[in-house]
Amino acid sequence: MKSGQELRPIVQESTPSLAAAQLRRHIAEGTLPPGAQLVEADIARELGVSRGPIREAIQRLTQEGLLVSIRNRGFFVSEFDEGDIRDIYEARTAVEKAAASILADGDPSRAGAELLGCVDRMDEARSAGDQVAISEADIAFHERLVAMAASPRLSKMHATLLTETRMCLNRLRGRYEDESVRVAEHRGIAEAIRDGKRDLVMDRLDAHKDDALVRLFPTHEASSTAAS
Repeated sequence: MKSGQELRPIVQESTPSLAAAQLRRHIAEGTLPPGAQLVEADIARELGVSRGPIREAIQRLTQEGLLVSIRNRGFFVSEFDEGDIRDIYEARTAVEKAAASILADGDPSRAGAELLGCVDRMDEARSAGDQVAISEADIAFHERLVAMAASPRLSKMHATLLTETRMCLNRLRGRYEDESVRVAEHRGIAEAIRDGKRDLVMDRLDAHKDDALVRLFPTHEASSTAAS
């Protein structure tokens, strides 16, 4: 080993963390749909573990707001109403604007280039007509935007919001007659970041949020100040 270099301990995820990650993924992808009940014994049997880690995993997801506990009935996947969804998008956009501001003070050219790579993958999925891949590329774009800000707290907040966003994206499928519109919105954000145009980035993040809300709730006009 060279002087100044140290081996870092290998951190293994605990069983509750792994179980929570699997449940979180199924909730995000819709295989555990809103309103579905989670039964500890059934999940423990499917995963081949005891009920203790599953109980802890369920408690974690409840604290994140992805599950709700109903007295004398059990735990259920959260069901979001219009107010909840608007709040999710407002909160996510606030986190992403904070991250974009950090990127503007760093190396916006590199950050923009990385995000444009995400947009290219989204466009490839659009050309292939792969709705699932489009949504995954959409999430990857927003995840990378915040990750590049290198703020542990923003990333922590954003992680839960992204799982909730995935649930919303399941509802957005089919709401874009032409997916090139979604691609163009993301490309516009990435280009504004690359070009260091802070104000334009903020405007385009707000416009992207408002467009999604209009598509989710076409009978209501989205407002950048709506929260719940």
